[in-house]
Amino acid sequence: MPTKRALLIGAVETTRIAFDAITRHPGWDVAALVTLDPAHAARHSDYVDLRPAAMEQGCRIVHVDNINREDALSAIRDAGADIAFVMGWSQICGAAFRDLFPGRVVGYHPAALPRLRGRAAIPWTILQQEPITAGTLFWIDAGTDTGAILDQQYFHVAPMETAASLYAKHMRALALMLDRSLERLAAGDAPRLAQDESCATWAARRTPKDGLIDWRRPATEILRLIRATGHPYPGAFTRSNGAELHIWAAELSDMGGRHAASAGQVIARTAENFTIFCDQATALTVTQWSGVDKPPRLHAILGE
Repeated sequence: MPTKRALLIGAVETTRIAFDAITRHPGWDVAALVTLDPAHAARHSDYVDLRPAAMEQGCRIVHVDNINREDALSAIRDAGADIAFVMGWSQICGAAFRDLFPGRVVGYHPAALPRLRGRAAIPWTILQQEPITAGTLFWIDAGTDTGAILDQQYFHVAPMETAASLYAKHMRALALMLDRSLERLAAGDAPRLAQDESCATWAARRTPKDGLIDWRRPATEILRLIRATGHPYPGAFTRSNGAELHIWAAELSDMGGRHAASAGQVIARTAENFTIFCDQATALTVTQWSGVDKPPRLHAILGE
């Protein structure tokens, strides 16, 4: 069986997972890695520099900042790949790109398509309290995450799941799917299962500003926001004495019912943590934070 030549596009951890899977799989090699120059790393909160791994494997590296520009398309055309894998790229692949690989562009989405098509699927999975999710490999078409499904790997979302722990589950699921799918793609019997449009939902784009904490919400909701927006994402934040305070980990406290306080007010503090009064007489103890060296002073009101 002739070797399959893959074009791999991306600049995040999913790209690394795909690169490792393709390079270790018999009958496959990476014709070219299309990725971001480190100067543009800020485009992705989970950016991974894959150049060392690509150079070690002797893979061609193509730096682009717009996958649909003619110079990028020309370099991709010259790579002579059989199939394209788009794994961790924030731009929509336009018609000119897809025409280079008609019916042969595989994408990855960290949700159980057709649920949560669109952006920020991992934070939205936690915010929407999805009990079960999946990673999905699919055939990219003209829509946004609408193409036929190549493979899915389902798993449970833990009650106190964080963005980091859910991200790790998705990476394991992606590795499993790629091992299965590369074999089927090489054999020419890869599935193309149409998505059920009646089950489709959509996830809107999120920005760092969406991590702003509203202390007028119950502690359970605020904790959910903290869990959903933490590493590798920008994080949930508030303001403390004029400084931006990012909260990375917290836990529910039973102190709220024993205090009369304003929303966002610090009702307890130690050197290691501090507790904040929230809506409905609930409270949240912050255990990991950044932006200020010491816990806010007792009775300070955060967010002002």
